[in-house]
This record gives sequence, C-alpha cells and structure tokens, in this order.
Amino acid sequence: MPEAGNWLAIDYGDQTIGLAVGHPLTGSARPLSPLRNQSREQLKDSFETVLKDWRPTRIIVGLPLNGLGEETPMSAKARKFAGWLTEMAPAAEVCLHDERLSSEAAASDFALRRGQGRARRRDAARLDSMAAALILDSWMAEHRAS
Repeated sequence: MPEAGNWLAIDYGDQTIGLAVGHPLTGSARPLSPLRNQSREQLKDSFETVLKDWRPTRIIVGLPLNGLGEETPMSAKARKFAGWLTEMAPAAEVCLHDERLSSEAAASDFALRRGQGRARRRDAARLDSMAAALILDSWMAEHRAS
C-alpha cells in the first residue's frame, strides 16, 4: 500500500530555494513557487507556511555533488539546511538525494520550452522549483525500483 501524505522536494540555494510537491499515489512532482533565502527568520516563517499548507510526511533535499559524486562546499550547506528542516518538521522524514544535473536539466528544459513558445522569460524565476521537481521525480524513480 502506498505511503500516505505529500512529499516535498527542495533545491537549496543561497538566494532562492526551489520547492516541489508530489504524492506517492500520483508518482509525479510539480513545482511550487520558490522561496527567497534572505534571512533565517524570514525563511522560518516561509517554511512554517509551506509545512502547514502541504503537511509533508517526507522532505527530500537535493544534495549538490560534483561530477565525480564528491561533496562540494554547497553540499555542506544543504546538509546543514536538512538538519534545520529536521527540527522544523519533526513529523517528516528528511532525506538527502543526489541532485547532480537537476539545475542544468531544468534550465535545458526551460530553454527548449522557451524556444517552442511554451514558456516566457518570467517563468525563469521558477527554475529552482523545476529543479526541485526533477529531484523529487528522480528520488521517486530510484525508490520505486528498489
């Protein structure tokens, strides 16, 4: 039987945090509006709202690794952020997932859709959330296979 509750994916960034939501029944992710990462207090308020609205049972944080799969300076920030989320959402399981190429894939998809006239320049603001959706899709595909 599928797990109950929503899953939230996060593409952590120093300035913008991409968000996507999915559910085990649908098996697909959809981007949400990204959050600005301006201050810890502002971020806490924003996440309290997201957690209240979506009530995730699992939160998947993208772990930025280099091309060889090694940790980067941003990996440490993502790990620290995941720890902070564990405190913010104690009822949810917080997981890290390799996000290699998710941002590049989101940008490539956006460029393709823009070239086809299916996306506008203002949609670029959602690139981080599109990357979060790719992280969640990847996580679901990996865990469906295992």
